[in-house]
Amino acid sequence: MKFTPRSEETRQFIIESTAAVFNTKGYAGTSLSDLTEATQLTKGSIYGNFENKEEVALAVFDYTIAHRDKIIAKAQQKSVTNKDKLLAYVAIFGSEHSGDFIKGGCPLLNAGTEADDTFEPLRKKVNKAIIDWKKEIESILQAGIAAKEFNKNILPEKTALSIMALIEGGILLSKTTNKPAYLNTVLDSVKDMIDAISRE
Repeated sequence: MKFTPRSEETRQFIIESTAAVFNTKGYAGTSLSDLTEATQLTKGSIYGNFENKEEVALAVFDYTIAHRDKIIAKAQQKSVTNKDKLLAYVAIFGSEHSGDFIKGGCPLLNAGTEADDTFEPLRKKVNKAIIDWKKEIESILQAGIAAKEFNKNILPEKTALSIMALIEGGILLSKTTNKPAYLNTVLDSVKDMIDAISRE
């Protein structure tokens, strides 16, 4: 028998109320009591709208990624050139804008590190989010090449992966050492890379 939530409105409330908890404590580290505390709902109310904690976790990941994507899209709407669109990543992931994202840091990094060997449904969602992000950057690079903003000899996939790896690596270094300056230093390298592929 297919599970049917009691209320889509309550379901969304649970997702939004627990997003920061999952993103901070981790998907395995978040308990049912954490969920009831964050929502002020009973166990019955939570499990009346989700089959189990894993289903809540998957819905929360979708929500945190959608939130992240909206921030990126909003920043890029102000961009005039393809180079500006790439530089928007440098701006929005900088430590001074960390408060724009859901508490706990990058959901890709958090979920990907935790789920790689233990939570296959979540790993698949992280994989899709990473591939979507890579395609988005590749598309910007290809548009920039066509518009003669970027060097025609660059390899879009390699460049996209390098930008992504630097950003995520910078977030990891900053978070684990509690030194926001490390992230800003790495993002300066991303900016240098973008400048290097740009045509005068």
